[in-house]
Amino acid sequence: MRNRRGFLLSMVVAGVMAMGVVATAMADELLGMLVKVDVDGKKITVEEKGTDKEVVVKITDETEWVTKKGVEKVDLEKVERILTKFQDAGKKGIGVKVTHEKGVASKLEFQKKGGAPRKKAD
Repeated sequence: MRNRRGFLLSMVVAGVMAMGVVATAMADELLGMLVKVDVDGKKITVEEKGTDKEVVVKITDETEWVTKKGVEKVDLEKVERILTKFQDAGKKGIGVKVTHEKGVASKLEFQKKGGAPRKKAD
């Protein structure tokens, strides 16, 4: 009897893990450069890495923003300010990884490459 319970438990755990892998695999990842933020339209434009193709992704209230402080809801006005600082510093945009499904973002994560632009010393 004890042997059957162990077997059943291991099968249930394996099934739950398989469902988690399938759910994760269904979402697409977009790697590229964040080049535009539309606060009113709740959209961002990402230039896909390796191509010059611009992809527009919709941001919802459920979209998560992964930062070094943790996970929070996306504040598009804040993202736009950060992007403006990068572009004012002469950069094309911000390296970003967007997890999305059918053009609707579920997670936004900045890629670390040189960090944020430095403030100019007076």
